[in-house]
Amino acid sequence: MKTYKIHLIRHGKTEANRDGRYIGRTDLPLSPEGLQELLTLKETYTYPGAARFFSSPLSRCRQTLEVLYPGVKVESREGLSECDFGDWENKSIVQLKNDPAFVEWMEGTNGEIPGGESTERFHQRVKAAFEDLVQELMKSGDTEAVVCTHGGVIMMLMMTYALPKLSMADCVTKPGEGFTLRITPSIWMREPVAEALCIIPWQEGK
Repeated sequence: MKTYKIHLIRHGKTEANRDGRYIGRTDLPLSPEGLQELLTLKETYTYPGAARFFSSPLSRCRQTLEVLYPGVKVESREGLSECDFGDWENKSIVQLKNDPAFVEWMEGTNGEIPGGESTERFHQRVKAAFEDLVQELMKSGDTEAVVCTHGGVIMMLMMTYALPKLSMADCVTKPGEGFTLRITPSIWMREPVAEALCIIPWQEGK
């Protein structure tokens, strides 16, 4: 039976990641440190191959694919963008820790982000984009794809679709790392779930 593998990879580090700032829709490039870390990962470990390569439209994701998979055709998907952090954009946890709305958001008691995207809207957008991508792969017959996106997007996708079920802590990814999901069409059509296979990049080295 034909199955489909989707490799979710978080983009490399930016200056905002280094400083612990929330960056959603701000289009920051990879930092020099982030670029070097990706090159080191690529040299040391093994990234999976694929027939299709998808990306958030933001530069840090597209640049990550250019480093890890030079020369491939990258297909941009707006729905794979990071959450819009609104008034919290470009601010750190230290700056936000006394904001009652931020505390409620972190505790999960209120999903609204002032001036930004609510947790519910974010989830609906990302789920729609991922399920459209799965349907596109099934229609084309391409059985393996790489998706370069953001930490929040990967966390949400893994917690929503991955089996066995994972905790939030288990779904945290470092820059340049991620997970592989395997989709069996007969199961997916009954209930959209996917088998969590492994962590990327493969740790056995080259």
